[in-house]
Amino acid sequence: MSRIVYVNGAYVPEEEANVSVFDRGFLFADGVYEVTSVLDGRLVDFDGHAARLARSLGELEMESPASRDELLEIHREIVSRNQVKDGLVYLQVTRGAAADRDFAYPDPEEVSPTIVVFTQSKPGLADAPQSKVGIKVISVPDLRWKRRDIKTVQLLYPSMGKMLAKKDGCDDAWMIEDGLVTEGTSNNAYIVKDGVIVTRNLSNDILHGITRAAVLRFAKEAQMQVQERPFTIEEAQAADEAFITSASTFVMPVVEIDGLELGGGKPGPVATRLREIYLDESRKNTV
Repeated sequence: MSRIVYVNGAYVPEEEANVSVFDRGFLFADGVYEVTSVLDGRLVDFDGHAARLARSLGELEMESPASRDELLEIHREIVSRNQVKDGLVYLQVTRGAAADRDFAYPDPEEVSPTIVVFTQSKPGLADAPQSKVGIKVISVPDLRWKRRDIKTVQLLYPSMGKMLAKKDGCDDAWMIEDGLVTEGTSNNAYIVKDGVIVTRNLSNDILHGITRAAVLRFAKEAQMQVQERPFTIEEAQAADEAFITSASTFVMPVVEIDGLELGGGKPGPVATRLREIYLDESRKNTV
């Protein structure tokens, strides 16, 4: 069965899904996106993703193509049509397609935003084998623009960082700016030292992760100590354990940084427990 994709108000087979060659998402990466996890056919942290989408659109002075309730209906419908039990829903909104290529924004009264929504089925998403063994990361310079708090589709450099990691036999890259870790290619970064969880504080330097917010809330509720501050790659290598969070990986242990093993090369107890808590609590609040 062909996957169904939502494009500008219509549910169509993926073979028939298309947007204009003049769409600003294609020409200028002038768009934003969100990825929402699906567990047992239900959406995880939908309200957080919807709120961040609204913020990203506002920061770029872009019109929203749908209300929160309309977006929820679209997400539920496309999950149902594609019979997704475990997986992801990808949503992208661009400034739309003007009559021709122009650096200046088109008049929003004349050009409507483009919205595309599709699913990715990932059976056993919550039981990913990597969560049992952990991942390996390398460090790379952070060469992105300065508004990483806006979840734009400008993902070329993170993609390059991911490929650099793979060429080095690793799974991901942590980006470094002014000697400090910002975040991973598509995730927030954490270390644990003497039982204290450390992760970079929110600012324009990093994405304000929806999974990050939930994990830190659960950690504090579990009486775990949390410090929100920058840390160096050397501090990370000297940590007891490390992990990342994102909508697609939840809480994923990191067992090696730039070739140096952490915790004997095995997932640590804090990351392991936080993953358990996050999955348990998230399942209780899916929509």
